[in-house]
Amino acid sequence: MPNRPVEIPKGNGKFRTLQIPCIRDRVVQGASHTGTALDYLIGTYVRSPQRLSACIGILLDAGGVTKYKAPGVLEILRGLRDGLAEQLDADPALVSQRSSELDCGSTGARRLTLQGATLLHVAAEYGNLEAALLLLDRGADVDARATVDETGVGGQTPIFHAVTQFGDRGLAVAELLIERGADLSIRARLPGHYEQPDEIVECTPLGYALRFLGNQVKTLALLRERGAVV
Repeated sequence: MPNRPVEIPKGNGKFRTLQIPCIRDRVVQGASHTGTALDYLIGTYVRSPQRLSACIGILLDAGGVTKYKAPGVLEILRGLRDGLAEQLDADPALVSQRSSELDCGSTGARRLTLQGATLLHVAAEYGNLEAALLLLDRGADVDARATVDETGVGGQTPIFHAVTQFGDRGLAVAELLIERGADLSIRARLPGHYEQPDEIVECTPLGYALRFLGNQVKTLALLRERGAVV
């Protein structure tokens, strides 16, 4: 099977053509278990919506499946706003449901995942501004807390995910959440650095962002301008 050229949008409005020689081939030929490859992709640190969507599409076209199949999740990861809207039309309660199976979403040094989170948390984590706007317009709680586990860890709101993205990738969603009234004084007990697997920290969104610095200069400035405290 020949290489598959894929046009990947770049930040400057241009496109970069990538040759994909093995993703489809390896799934079809069984070199990698279908589903495992897609789960791995979703669990990586990829936070470019266009690139993530393109790669997910390749694997799905090749017959890939994923355990991350809670309604609305793949629509958000693939940037399918209309598909997400259809899901919400069919079941409006989706805006407030929490998904216990979402053990993905850690980024860089941060061990926090999306386990027990809402779809708005997912949109915040993966930088999908359109999905976040749609969910809020459909009644999603901007300060919805993720599930707290038996040890008291969890309870973060979507803003915690948006403000801890490398290179200000979460800035647009953070601005939207703050515009819609996100509480910047909320505190939560959350997993710390991946090199310290037993570390649990208690902090505000700004305090959490300061623990995982990754060139999110504009995001930190936004938080401080809006009166956020550590």
